[in-house]
Order: sequence, then C-alpha cells, then structure tokens
Amino acid sequence: MTPADLAALLRGVTQTVLTERGLDADVLPETVTVERPRNPEHGDYATNIALQIGKKLGVPPRDLAQWLADAYAADAGIDSAEIAGPGFVNLRLAADAQNSVIPTILVQAGDYGHGDDLADSVVNLEFVSANPTGPIHLGGTRWAAVGDALGRVLSARGAKVTREYYFNDHGRQIDRFSASLDAAARGEPTPEDGYAGAYIDDIAAQVVADVPGLLDLPDAERLEAFRSRGVDIMFDHIKSTLHEFGTDFDVYTHENSMFDRGLVDACIAELKANGNLYEADGAWWLRSTDYGDDKDRVVLKSDGDAAYIAGDIAYLKDKFDRGFNHLIYMLGADHHGYVVRLKAAAGALGYRPTSVEVLIGQMVNLVQDGKPVKMSKRAGTVVTLDDLVELVGVDAARYSLIRSSVDVNIDIDLDLLRKQSNENPVYYVQYAHARLAALARNAADLGIEADQSKVALLTDPAEGDLIRTLGDFPDVVATAAELREPHRVCRYLETLAGAYHRFYTQCRVLPIGDEEPTDVNRARLALCAAARQVLANGLDLVGVSAPDRM
Repeated sequence: MTPADLAALLRGVTQTVLTERGLDADVLPETVTVERPRNPEHGDYATNIALQIGKKLGVPPRDLAQWLADAYAADAGIDSAEIAGPGFVNLRLAADAQNSVIPTILVQAGDYGHGDDLADSVVNLEFVSANPTGPIHLGGTRWAAVGDALGRVLSARGAKVTREYYFNDHGRQIDRFSASLDAAARGEPTPEDGYAGAYIDDIAAQVVADVPGLLDLPDAERLEAFRSRGVDIMFDHIKSTLHEFGTDFDVYTHENSMFDRGLVDACIAELKANGNLYEADGAWWLRSTDYGDDKDRVVLKSDGDAAYIAGDIAYLKDKFDRGFNHLIYMLGADHHGYVVRLKAAAGALGYRPTSVEVLIGQMVNLVQDGKPVKMSKRAGTVVTLDDLVELVGVDAARYSLIRSSVDVNIDIDLDLLRKQSNENPVYYVQYAHARLAALARNAADLGIEADQSKVALLTDPAEGDLIRTLGDFPDVVATAAELREPHRVCRYLETLAGAYHRFYTQCRVLPIGDEEPTDVNRARLALCAAARQVLANGLDLVGVSAPDRM
C-alpha cells in the first residue's frame, strides 16, 4: 500500500464516518494528508485530517480523531490506529497491506512511479539555449542536467514534453564571434569585447580549411563566411557535447528564423491591432505594465529596428501556435527580468500568463583541493561542460548538478566526486544498485528464487522501513513534477539507498553454508528485487546509469 493508496482509503472511511454521524462530508479535502512520523515508534503513518476539518464541523478535533481512529482500525489493511496530541491519528498497517507494494513494483517494473496526473499538459521545455559563441559553461551545464531530468520527470507523470533549444544566431554577439575568428585566422589580437581561447583558434583554422581562398576575400564576404561556417562548427560541437552528456533535444529553433519567416513583423502587427503596442518618442512600446511588469518595454526602436524582446515575443507566440499549452523557460541567474516580461507578453497576445513559467538557476562553482577552479584550458575564461565531464565523468557530473534546488548556488567538490565511498552521493546510490545486482546473481547461483507471495512474512522494522520508502516513490516523482524540482528524486534515492543498506545489515537475505532457504529468504529476495527496480527507475529519471557492477 503506497501513501496515495492509504490516503484514498482514509478519505473513504472518513467520508463514511461523517455521513453516518450526520456531519457535512463536503468539508473533506480532495486528498487526505498522510505523512511518515519522524519517530517510527509513533507508527508507520500519521494523518492530521481531524485537525483540518474538526473546527469546520463544530467537533473537537480529538473527539473526531477518536471516531476516525476506531473506524480506521476496523479496516483489514490497518493494524492499529491511535490518537495523539491535539488530534493526530497514528497508523500501523497490516503486514500484508503494507507489503503489497512489493508485487506492485515487480509487476509495474519500469513504469512504477509513473502516472497520468499531467496528461492534459502539452509542455514546451526550453533549456540551455547557450549562444553558439563558445563551449557550454557551468551555468549551461547545470541546465543541461536539470532540464533533461525535469523533462523526464514531467513525462513520467503523463505530460507530453518537447525539449527545445533556442539557437541564438542573431545579434551583435555573433558579430563579435565572427570578428574573433577572423582575427585569429589572420594572426591578429582578439578584438575588444571579442572571444578568446584555444577553441577560437581551432574553429578559425577549420573554417579556413573548409573555405578555399577565404583570407583573400573582401572583408564583408570573409566575415560572413566566418559567421555562417563558424557558428555551424560551434553549434555542432555544442550538440555533440550535450549528446555525450545524455541530453538531447527534440527541436532546435533558430532565432534568425523569427525574422526570416516574418514572425516578428506579424507579431508586432497583431499587438498594434489589439492595442497592446503604442507609439511614443518615435518607438513602439508594449503595454507590459498592464500585465504586471514594472515598466513598459520597447519592442520597435525609433530607428525602426526590432528590440531584442521582439524576437522573444514572436518566439513565445510561435510556441503557442505549435499547440503547446504550457511553456517552461529555464534561464540563468541574470534573467530575473524575463519572468514578468514573458508573462506580460503572453497576456498581451491573449494567452494566460500562468501558462508561461520561468525557472531561474543559480551559479555553480567547482572546488578542488579546497580551492575554486576558475578557468578552462580550452575556453580560456570559464569552466565548461567538457571540463567537468573530463574531471568526474557524466554520471557524477549530472547527479551533482541535479541533486540541489536550482534556486541556490552550489559548490561541486571534485575530490568528493572521485571518491568511491559513501561520502560521494552518486556512488552511494549506484553502489546500492550494484550490491542488489550482485545479490541477485548470488541467489541465482544458489538456485534460490524470489517469492512475492510470501511478503507478508516481512515484519522486521528494517524491512518495514525499506518497504515504506519504496512506497513513497510515486509521490516523490509526482511532487518533483508538480514543483519542477527533480532534485527531490536524487534526495529520495539517497534515502532509499540508506534504507536498503540498513536492511541488508539487519536482515540476512541468503542462507549461510548448508542452511536450507526459507520462505523468509525468498520474500526478502522479492523485496530486494523491488528495491533494485525502484533505484533503477529513479536513476533513469535523472539520466544516471544504474550499474550492475562497481
């Protein structure tokens, strides 16, 4: 029985109690809260439903709690129910009811933890979207890991997710990039505000090799060649790096396409027509303050050129026109102004501002030997995704970037991530899976098979803790999806690994020496198989491998 199953059971019993006593059952919330007590001696689960609705019904919460406790205890799935404090009800589940989660996991296998609560969501998830002027830096690397994990979590709960990369190939940063390549190819110093690093020299050399006679072309033609070919080379590297990191995208959209396809002009015309764009001081302004922004924004400048926000608005409309009903933007720490700005643009175009969601990620710092790692050998100015993967590998890099909430700065200790010890969180979780795989191999060698029909025999406290932790997984995934917090899956996996390690220490799974296997051994093997499955499912949700050997 999972917490969700228990919550549904309690709600049904509570509704019956209220109806039988002539009380208003409509005060019941849609979901009854069920939590694990901090002290296991207080029970397996607890609910505060009597405190929630007692006053609304005009009944003292402790009196209501007693009525509910008596009714809960009468259910075959509940072993005992006791009131505590001002009106809590502490519950202990019957062994067969609690342990029924084991066969559920083994039947659902890779689908355990999945659900359909987001089935109506058609989500466009935009993340990374780094400018094609250099390798992906640590900030983009964080989004590459978290964004991919969020897409997996949302999909697991039924959302239709499209991962999208916005290819910023329009604007002055691309002009500076092409000028930097040109200078490198001709052996000149990097232009002011240009880009430097060994990767610039490499790309410049490749463009020269790809375009015969390039250096003899007139300035404008030469710069255009460096621009078009250089951007392609850089972006091919970015896509290759992301793929090796386990992050792939369904759609790549070029910023230039917003202009080339006439979408910016069409969007400006629509905003003029609906009155949300007005002229002042020779420019055209979006009435963004009408939709919560702190000031109106220039969309069309007085010289007739589109402001940067014009492309953003056209791109937002393009996403809605493609059939998405929810847009998630994952942006860097310096993009706070975009939160209200994009919502205002949605409102001005007639969409619900709440259908636009902007997540802001904070900085990542690398630490080695107790000191910050500040510079990349290739990029010259920043640490890149390639650097991090080279130092610790894909799994450790992804896990360490995902396991913390994106709204806090994080320090990644490279020395810690190289350790093969319980101090290293990704090793701790992966080792639990590998240990379970080894256990399954040993059982097979002994000719012992798991038997899920005997799981009611599992009554040891360590077994109960592991089983209840396994039962928590669907709720963890659902909450991670609802709150856009895939780090909850990592933290859960660490809790699960801990519960398994404690169980393994406390409970002998396989017989020793000439001992004959018992039904308890077979039931424990079923529990171990379920734990291995959930660890694999959770690791898959964050894009980290579940090794069978370490």
